[in-house]
Amino acid sequence: MKRIAIVLFVALASIGCLFATGAAEKQADDAMKVALLLSGPANDQGWNAVAFAGLKEAEAKYGLQTAYSEHVGIADGEAAFTDYASQGYDLVIGHGFQFGDPAVRVSGRFPNTKFMAIESNVHSKNAASYVMACEEAGYLMGMLAASMTKTGKIGMVGGFEQPSIVKVVEAYKLGAAAVNPGVQVFEAYVSSFTDVALGKEAAIAMADRGADVLSHVANQAGTGVIKAAEERGLLATGDSYDQNSIAPATVMCSTIYSVPMLVLNAVEKVKNGTYEGGVFYLGMQDGVVDIAPYNSFEQKIPTAVKDLITKTKNSILDGSLKIPMIETPTAK
Repeated sequence: MKRIAIVLFVALASIGCLFATGAAEKQADDAMKVALLLSGPANDQGWNAVAFAGLKEAEAKYGLQTAYSEHVGIADGEAAFTDYASQGYDLVIGHGFQFGDPAVRVSGRFPNTKFMAIESNVHSKNAASYVMACEEAGYLMGMLAASMTKTGKIGMVGGFEQPSIVKVVEAYKLGAAAVNPGVQVFEAYVSSFTDVALGKEAAIAMADRGADVLSHVANQAGTGVIKAAEERGLLATGDSYDQNSIAPATVMCSTIYSVPMLVLNAVEKVKNGTYEGGVFYLGMQDGVVDIAPYNSFEQKIPTAVKDLITKTKNSILDGSLKIPMIETPTAK
C-alpha cells in the first residue's frame, strides 16, 4: 500500500511538472517579441550600443522575447525585416536612417507587425520613424571644438552622406561659427559606419592639414577618428555615447542620445495598442538628446567655455534658440 502511494505521488508530481512546463511554455509563447537591426556591432561604445541597451532595458522591464542582428548592411535591411516579421515578431526596430524605406516596404506585407526606424523620415500605417534632434547636441560640440582649438582648424568625419548624418555635421559647423566665425572646419564622409581604418584615415588627413580638434558622427567608424586624435595628441569629441572611456585624455565631451527611451516608448505603445505610423520628432526638451559630462576634462576646459555651453543648452531647452535641421550638405 505504501509502495502504491509513492508511485501515485510520483505520477501526480510528474503530471504537475508537465502542467507547470506547459504553462511556462505558454507564457513564453505569449511574451511580446521585439527584434533590433543594427548597422554594426552591439558593443561599439556608440550608436549601436545605445540601441542595444534600450532593447535589453525593455526586455527586463516587460519580460520580452528579444533578438537582434548586427552588421546589417543597407542592401540587407528588407530581408532582415522580412525574416523577423515572418517569425511573428510584434515589433521590429531598424536603428538608423537607412532602415526607413525597407521598413515601409515590408510593412505592407505584414500588417500585424509594427515596424520602427530610428532617424528615418518615412512611414506607413504600421511603420513609424522616430527622429532625434541630434543637431542640437552637434551644435554644442561645434561650439566646444571651436572654443578649444589653438590652430583655428577643426575636423568632422561623417559616416554616410544621408540626412541623419548631414544634419549633425551642418549643426556642428554652425555651432563652431557661432563661437569663431573665422574657424576652418574640415569635413569628410567616409561612406561607412563600420570601417574604423577609414575613419582614422580621414581624421589623419585633417590633422595633417592642421586640425587640432577632431569630431565624428560615424558610428563604429568614428572610433578611428578618436584613435587618430589620441595618437596625434589632439582633442576629440564623441558621438551617441559617452566615449571618454575610449580615450580619457582625448575625448572632451560627447553627444548623448537616449535611444532606450525611444525603444521603451515604442514597446509600451505596441503593448497598449496605441502604436501608429508617422514621423515623430524628439529632442532636448523631451529628454532624448543631451551631452555627456566633461569627465577628465572638467578642470581642463575653461570655465567661460563651459558656461557658454550651458547657457546655449538652456536656450535650446527653453525654446529661445532653435537649431536648424539642415539635411543637405552646404558648400564645403
